[in-house]
Amino acid sequence: MHAIIEIKNLKKIFNADNKSVIAVDGIDLVVHAGEIFGFLGPNGAGIVLRRAYFA
Repeated sequence: MHAIIEIKNLKKIFNADNKSVIAVDGIDLVVHAGEIFGFLGPNGAGIVLRRAYFA
């Protein structure tokens, strides 16, 4: 199988009230053709990801 999504060292930082909040720090992800996956937040709810998040 080949990777259809491959992410290395993903980071997301939000800036609010003159401080930075690290939401994601150094995640690697590989999804192969035919696999199904999802993300769960700390409360167990699914997280909606947009293509722009990975750009």
